[in-house]
Amino acid sequence: MSFRAYAQREARRLGVAGWVANRGDGAVEARVEGDDDAVEAMTRWCRTGSPAARVAGVSVSEAEVSGVTSFEVRR
Repeated sequence: MSFRAYAQREARRLGVAGWVANRGDGAVEARVEGDDDAVEAMTRWCRTGSPAARVAGVSVSEAEVSGVTSFEVRR
């Protein structure tokens, strides 16, 4: 299972919405919305990631809430 699939599973477990996608440069980008504590928990999870992940770093920035209600894997 890929980092993105694990991220989707974790997002659903935490009850956050948004998306996760691979970028052209090999990095993974995610947008996460929800309860502050759940978003923070998702951010902590991203710092470790899936069992096979090699996370070199995580950058976090705030954005306007888009109002999405599910978490999807984008290609």
